[in-house]
Order: sequence, then structure tokens, then C-alpha cells
Amino acid sequence: MNGSSKLPSKVKAYWQLTRMNRPIGSLLLLWPTLWALIVAAEGLPRWDVVVVFTLGVILMRSAGCVINDFADRKVDGHVKRTKDRPLPSGAVSSREAVGLFLVLGVVSFLLVLTMNPLTIKLSFAGIVLAFIYPFMKRYTHLPQLFLALAFSWAIPMAWAAQTNELALMVWYLFVINAVWTIAYDTQYAMVDRDDDVKIGIKSTAILFGRFDKMIIGALQLVTLIMLMLLGDYYALGTIFYWTLLIVGGLFVFQQHLIRHRERSSCFTAFLNNNYVGMAITIGLLLGFLI
Repeated sequence: MNGSSKLPSKVKAYWQLTRMNRPIGSLLLLWPTLWALIVAAEGLPRWDVVVVFTLGVILMRSAGCVINDFADRKVDGHVKRTKDRPLPSGAVSSREAVGLFLVLGVVSFLLVLTMNPLTIKLSFAGIVLAFIYPFMKRYTHLPQLFLALAFSWAIPMAWAAQTNELALMVWYLFVINAVWTIAYDTQYAMVDRDDDVKIGIKSTAILFGRFDKMIIGALQLVTLIMLMLLGDYYALGTIFYWTLLIVGGLFVFQQHLIRHRERSSCFTAFLNNNYVGMAITIGLLLGFLI
């Protein structure tokens, strides 16, 4: 009876541990995956590949959140934003977290096995990146770079699944997303900067210091320029550039939000990047179809 009464609270804790209640991370991982599929297909990608990668994105992002919380289980309790997470609060044990990570990883790999051999080979690097990223904040001020690599690895995998090869454009898209990811994850790191300094956690927000807003702006500008060049290469037409104008406006809005470096405003700026990814995806799709 006691065990059954604990089940709903345990399920809720697992749900929170995998961040299913906060889909922003899955969306930020999904949009560039769709970019790769759309550009690789030069229009509508195969539906089966879209389904597999959408499910895979959700599962691997959840796995990444679990291993991230496992890595941070001893420090999250000292950070205002994370002190009530399932591991520091005791709702989930370390052993349970590792087990959940392995289950999510296995299910994700089973999905990849439905794709071609090249995609399967690339998936091993993706698993390694997802595992090592959470530990980088202890050793380098560039954990955002490792997150960018992990979040961008779905691009070559998606391209390979769609075309069974890796064209040079794959790595161009990879760089675009990596630059954008560093920008928005630095905004995210600005939320916790004061706490991170106290407990010795490293981040680009700490590394950039008073130049944080300027460097984020520079990264956003590079993202826009590279997207413009992408549009020119594929002759995507006026509608694509209109969506880039929207993206530029969103970047300006984010700069406005982070101007005082307030926690809540920096977090709002981070969340706003969902619309950036969405706008680029719509622009690419309409650019190729119209």
C-alpha cells in the first residue's frame, strides 16, 4: 500500500528530472534538427525520419537532463534556481537517476537502429557528447561550447538519415547552430552567475564578465550573417530573408531584456530563442517550397 502511494510522486519526480514539464530544451534541440532535414531534402524530408528524430530529440534531451542533474547533484542544492530539483531534494536517488539515463539512452539507440548504418555510427559520438557535457563546468569556462557541440550533433545525424551521406553543408549548419547555442546558453548561465561564482562552477557568463552582452550580440550577428549566406547559396528567395528580419528583431529584443543582467529577464531572453529556432525553420521550409 505504501509503495503504491509513493508511485505517483515518484513518477512526478521522474517527469521533473527529465524536464518533460519544461519542453524548451527539446524545442531548442529539435529546430536545428529540422533545419538539417529540410536543407538535406531541399524541401520536405521523409516523414519516417522526421518522426524518429523528433522522438529521439525528446528522449536524448531528457537523458541529457538526467545526467546533468546527476553530475550537479551535490551543487544544485546551493543554487536558488535548482535547489528543489528531484536529486538535491531527495525525491530521486542517484542510482535511480543513472538507471533512468541508461533506459532513455537505450530506447534512443533503438530508434536510431531504424536508420541507415552511417546514422548509427554517428550516434555513438552523440551519446559521448551528451554524457561528458555536464561535467565540463568543473574543468573549463566553456561548458556552453560543449553543449553547443552536443546540441548540434543531431544535424549530421539527421542529414545522414535523410541522404545517407555527409555533404560539406552539414558542417556549415553545424557551426551556425553551435554559435547560436553558445549565445543563448550564455544567457541561461547569466541567470545562475552569482551562485556559480560562489560554489566554483564555471561558465561563459563568468568568463565573458562585463563583455557578456557584447559577445552574445556578436555571436547573434554571426548567426544572422551565416544564415543570410545560406539563403544566398540555395537561392531561398525573399520570404526567407523576411524570416531572418524577424530573427534579427528577436535578437535585439533579447539584448533589451539582458541589459541589466537581471535573473528573470535573462531567463526570459533565453526562452525567447524558441521563436528564433521556429522562425528559421519556417523560413527554410517556405524558402525551399515556394
